[in-house]
Amino acid sequence: MPNAGKPAFYTVREAARVLRVDSSTLYRAIREGVFPAVRIRTRYVVPAVALDRLIDQATESGTCIDPARMVAEQRTAREVARVTGGAAW
Repeated sequence: MPNAGKPAFYTVREAARVLRVDSSTLYRAIREGVFPAVRIRTRYVVPAVALDRLIDQATESGTCIDPARMVAEQRTAREVARVTGGAAW
């Protein structure tokens, strides 16, 4: 169940503010497929869980987190699941 008062999604502008980047930078990353987002017609929204995951990973690892790598790993995992029928290795 979502946290009370916390949105499930952020606008790109809101997410950019959280990340302290310009919204055009975040739009570009989303369009290039290197930042997680949901597209609804012509509008993008960023799942709050994606921002939370980035923050958690950066905090826990103490290293630089690359959202592009995170997205690529998710794509690879989905492709492997598709090809294997969801079977674990």
